[in-house]
Amino acid sequence: MDDPAESKATSRWRKTMFEVIFESDTPAGKWFDIVLIICILLSITTIMLDSVAAVSARYGTLLTAVEWFFTILFTIEYILRLICIGKPIRYAVSFFGIIDLLAIVPTYSSLFFYGSRYLVTIRVLRVLRIFRVLKLGHHTKEANLLKTALYASRRKIFVFLFVVLTLVVILGSLIYVIEGPANGFTSIPRGVYWAIVTLTTVGYGDISPSTGLGQFLAAMVMILGYSIIAVPTGIVTVELAEAYKQKSAQVCPQCSAEGHDQDAGYCKYCGTKL
Repeated sequence: MDDPAESKATSRWRKTMFEVIFESDTPAGKWFDIVLIICILLSITTIMLDSVAAVSARYGTLLTAVEWFFTILFTIEYILRLICIGKPIRYAVSFFGIIDLLAIVPTYSSLFFYGSRYLVTIRVLRVLRIFRVLKLGHHTKEANLLKTALYASRRKIFVFLFVVLTLVVILGSLIYVIEGPANGFTSIPRGVYWAIVTLTTVGYGDISPSTGLGQFLAAMVMILGYSIIAVPTGIVTVELAEAYKQKSAQVCPQCSAEGHDQDAGYCKYCGTKL
């Protein structure tokens, strides 16, 4: 049978650890996040310096050691996050949970795949916590609103992207038939590449139509591109207006979810009391 005193002490330890790691309202939590952000920036600086040939040749060993130090530090931090949260699986598959994991994987994978450790620059995404640490309420609110709007419009955006994909396949096939290999359009995939570049108004210029009919098609695609750009903007704008509600930065102690209403007493995702 478990010792009640030991169980209570463990519960108190987990609660204290949760407040330090996940909450930024307490002095300890704020300092933890500040130190964490500084370590993240230092680790990114280390890997960027290591990518410079002259610096790597002279300080490569030191930079590698420093990078491994930060990786082990972030690994311990990630494990502590999983231990102190009520539902570790839910945190692990959340946005920040996935980012925290991806921040340490590249260094370990470099033992098997050379150069993969340079992907640790993804750690810069962890600096997003600075909005919560520095109490940038307006920025946090707008970020949550944008996330809500994007999530709500995901189906419409998917349909839009499917239509665009269908369109570029048709346009790519047309330009391949019109121009042919003689003018650089050696295959339908290359034609699709041209259609995407033209439709998005990027215009690299590495391949372009030479015939009159091909240039006419290119002009139509360019005009169509300007029209299409406005579609996803309108979709997200509508959803953004619907999502415009006052949100709270309160973190659920069970699932680490945020974005609750200001007057919420319970987590809207798992039902835990806030």
